Amino acid sequence: MLFQLSEIDLFNVFQYQTFRAAAAALTAFFLTMFLGNWAILKLTSLKLGQPIRTKEEVHKLADLHGGKVGTPTMGGILIVGTVLIAVLLWTRLDNPFIQALIFVTLVSGMLGFADDYLKVTKKNSVGVRGKMKLLVQFVMAIAAIAFLYFHPETGDYVRKLYFPSIKDPIIENMGIISLFFLPLVIVGCSNAVNLTDGLDGLATGCTITTCFTYGIFTYVTGNSIAADYLLLPHHPGVGEVAIFAAALMGACLGFLWFNCHPARVFMGDTGSLSIGSMIGMIAICCKQELLLIVVGFVFVMEATSVILQVASFKLTGKRIFKMSPIHHHFELLGWEESKVINRFWIISIISALVGLMTLKVR
Repeated sequence: MLFQLSEIDLFNVFQYQTFRAAAAALTAFFLTMFLGNWAILKLTSLKLGQPIRTKEEVHKLADLHGGKVGTPTMGGILIVGTVLIAVLLWTRLDNPFIQALIFVTLVSGMLGFADDYLKVTKKNSVGVRGKMKLLVQFVMAIAAIAFLYFHPETGDYVRKLYFPSIKDPIIENMGIISLFFLPLVIVGCSNAVNLTDGLDGLATGCTITTCFTYGIFTYVTGNSIAADYLLLPHHPGVGEVAIFAAALMGACLGFLWFNCHPARVFMGDTGSLSIGSMIGMIAICCKQELLLIVVGFVFVMEATSVILQVASFKLTGKRIFKMSPIHHHFELLGWEESKVINRFWIISIISALVGLMTLKVR
C-alpha cells in the first residue's frame, strides 16, 4: 500500500525492499507490544483459558504444567493480525506470492481459531477433529499452490525443485506432482510448528530464527545480482516475500515479550497453525522447501518424535520416548521447562546458521 508513495520524491525510500522489510518488522513488533496487554486482558475476561491435559498417563506432566491452567490462549490472533496489517502496509499487494501468503495465513488462522474455540468452550484438548483439520489444511494448501502453478508469472518457477547446495534444479519441471508435494510441505510445516508449541515461547523463538534465515533467502532470490552471484534460483517477485518474513519475525518478537516463560498468554492453534503455514509457503516461494529440514530442524525433530512414538507403540507396544513431542520427554527426564526452551532455541540458532552456510556452498 505505502509502496505507491515511492513515486513521490519525499517517499522515494519506500521503493527499497530492505527498508520496507525493516519497516514491516518494526510495525508488527510495536503493534504487538502496544496491543499485547489489552489482548491478554480481553482473552482473560472472556475466560479463554488454555485447557491442560490431565489424563492418567500424563499425570506428571499435568503436575508440572498445572499452574498454567487459566492462562489465556488464542494469542495467535495478535500474531496473525499484526502480520497482516504490516503486510498490507508495506508489500506490493499485486504480487502473486504475497497474495498466496495472505490467503494461507487467513485460512490457517481461522482454522486454528476454530480449534482453540472448541477446546476452551468444551474444556478439553480435542478441538477440531484431526481428519477435518487435515482436510481443510490440504484444500487450503492445494488452492494456494494451484494459484501459483497456473499463474503466468510464477508457474514455470514454482514447478522446479532444488536441493540445498546444488545450483541447478534437481527436477526442472515437477508438473502435476507440484500440486501434491508442495501442499504437503505447507501442511507438514503447519502441524510441525503446532506440535512444537507446547512450552512457553518455544515455537515463538524458533520461528524468529527460521524467519530471519528465510528472510535472507527470499531477499537474495528476488535480487538478480545476488542470486546470480550465489547461484540461487531467481524470481523478481520473491523479494517482496522477504517483507512478509520480516513482518512475521517482528510479530513473534513482540509476542515473545508476553509468551516467554512464565507465559502470560499462549498463541494456541490460532498462532501455531498459521505460523507453520506461513513458513512452509515462504520456503516454497524461494524454492528452498527441502532446506526446511535444516533451518527448521527443531520443528522437524518435534514432528518426527511424534511419528516415531506412534509407530513404535503400534508396532511393538513400546514407547521410544517418555512422552512426545520430544520437549515433554526432556521435561519428564527432569529438565526444567526454561532449560528445555533455551537449549531448543540454541539448536534452532545453530540450524539457522547451518542453513545460511548453504548460501555459499554450491
